[in-house]
Amino acid sequence: MGITLTALHWAYLVFILLVIAFIVLKKDTSFICVAGIFVLGFIATSTITHSVTGIFNSFAYAIKELLGTILVISIIYGMSRVLITTGINEAMVHPFTRMIRTPSMAYWVIGILMMIISCFFWPSPAVALMGAVLLPVALKAKLPAMGVAVAMNLFGHGIALSGDFIIQGAPKLTADGAGIPVGDVITASVPLVIIMGIVTTIAAFWMLRRDLASGVLKVEEEAWEKDTVVQIKDGEDCMKKIPAATKKLLAAMVPVLFTLDILMMFILKLQGGDATALIGGTSILILIIVSFAAYKADPLGKITRHLIEGLQFGFRVFGPVIPIAAFFYLGDSAITDIFGKVLPEGSMGLVNDLGVALAGTVPLNKGIGAVTATVVGAITGLDGSGFSGISLVGSIAKLFSIAIGTGAATLTALGQVAAIWVGGGTLIPWAVIPAAAICGVDPFELARRNLKPVVIGLIVTTIAAIFLL
Repeated sequence: MGITLTALHWAYLVFILLVIAFIVLKKDTSFICVAGIFVLGFIATSTITHSVTGIFNSFAYAIKELLGTILVISIIYGMSRVLITTGINEAMVHPFTRMIRTPSMAYWVIGILMMIISCFFWPSPAVALMGAVLLPVALKAKLPAMGVAVAMNLFGHGIALSGDFIIQGAPKLTADGAGIPVGDVITASVPLVIIMGIVTTIAAFWMLRRDLASGVLKVEEEAWEKDTVVQIKDGEDCMKKIPAATKKLLAAMVPVLFTLDILMMFILKLQGGDATALIGGTSILILIIVSFAAYKADPLGKITRHLIEGLQFGFRVFGPVIPIAAFFYLGDSAITDIFGKVLPEGSMGLVNDLGVALAGTVPLNKGIGAVTATVVGAITGLDGSGFSGISLVGSIAKLFSIAIGTGAATLTALGQVAAIWVGGGTLIPWAVIPAAAICGVDPFELARRNLKPVVIGLIVTTIAAIFLL
């Protein structure tokens, strides 16, 4: 399983470290990512022309990969505009305010609900459902939007996705890579997922409480509401006076339709993109229904207007993310699509090759095996997928377990947890975008806020895994 690292691999590694350094220093990463794409293109093709065109093509590739997420976030934002403008949002969330009255309750209730829904339908559609209904409730309970985003990230993209006990997509991939039964990986992952989840969510909660007390985090007036006032002020005279009974009916309709979506996902076994598409289509229907009920003049035009507002918001949020996504996608199959067959025979992509090389350069015992499994898993998660490298994690875990003489399932589960927590939607800026966009927060700031709790969780979980081997 030996891989010869080339100049491409080393250049990619250097720019990964530079991107991480820029993020930690709170510097914009667009320039360093563009520079990285150019340098990789030049090393791969030895021509300036292909290097320059590679920048554009990598951006186009990233947009294509992210388009579904951009679109569903944009549609939900447009739907939210009309709900907030008409006051239906206020009526819709009023019953929840009795249950969620404090920031602490908001954090844990939203997080646990997110985890439960994500176990059945994966986190991306769950974020859309949760954000549309419970974000305003949390804001009224004085939990900042950043706190809501953290809770949805850690409980959904972290705990639920890293275990994936119900859909079993992740454990199936890692088990196949390790050549062991799926049940063994699931059983081994249960204590690791529990430890990682408890440590990470408690650490994040403590940091949120600390920053709220010190004033670092503040509960702002909802940014969405402020934007809405500016955007529709000139059209307020076109609003109907919605009767209270109609407003309550429409307010009940929104969660009912989303609940029906959940049932349809379960009955029809819709997952991933199909589930997200169902949420997006439902949001468009809600936007249309409410617009006809709310506007007395030109409701058709208002529908288009809110959709445009949503699309403007979506691309404004994703704009800073596209360059960094374009760079990291080159770590997987995108480099072949953009620059041609430039990797050596047997290569599994730049990121995966680096992971294999790392695994082959360390001496093996239980401690080093566990640490390396975590690090390799985290490295394979740097492409922002979380799933692209977990088969490799399983293969490496099998090699380690043979050398150590035990622990194939535990090492496989540990690598899976690390890969998905890093790449599945808690630390990589474009992977956190669904939660960041729904909550109206900066994805880079959200990734930075998740960093310490996730790193602490990975350290504690790795130590626990050593004792479980």
